[in-house]
Amino acid sequence: MVKLDILSDPICPWCYIGKAQLDRALEQVPDHPFEVEWHPFQLNPDMPPEGMDRRAYLEAKFGGKEGAVKAYAPLVEAAEAAGVELNLEGIARTPSTLDAHRLIHWAGIEGRQTAAVSSLFRAYFREGRDIGDREVLGDVADGIGLDASIIQRLLASDADIKEIRDRDAAAREMGVTGVPTFIVAGRHAVPGAQPPDLWRRVIDELKAGAETT
Repeated sequence: MVKLDILSDPICPWCYIGKAQLDRALEQVPDHPFEVEWHPFQLNPDMPPEGMDRRAYLEAKFGGKEGAVKAYAPLVEAAEAAGVELNLEGIARTPSTLDAHRLIHWAGIEGRQTAAVSSLFRAYFREGRDIGDREVLGDVADGIGLDASIIQRLLASDADIKEIRDRDAAAREMGVTGVPTFIVAGRHAVPGAQPPDLWRRVIDELKAGAETT
């Protein structure tokens, strides 16, 4: 197996598209060598716990409504080309993702990490749910087979907050400035939402290398 580490944030639309395209490649090559692990990277590490109004967030980030529309145009085109459903109009708030990253971490302990990531993307980008809300996170946990009552108790505590923040900071110290960032075999960084063809070539090269060793 080859480790594929993915740095991502569940409110990052390019991460959502990148995952969908990676998934497509892995479905096409079911005997792929990848063992996937997800790692935390917060787009907005200083976001208050309650989050903020999404329109206000986007206009502040991109310098007004026109700037936000212009910035999102390539994203909408890329999502359509990739066959990824984005219900951007349905998103009312931009949340803090600290708790969502904690849920992904706990799901990983139970072998449900990718399921958690998929469910969070769907909840946010397709259903317009506030994934900073702990009740929503409990529903996500329940939907992937975790004990929601345990998850709620953990969310109400400080469990693993420092670990998530430390791992986020470590990624930035390594030079990661944006997500998604894919790291193949602990050595090769692949930034951005890459098409399935690229991933199939990577898999072919890894298989060829394994056959010659």
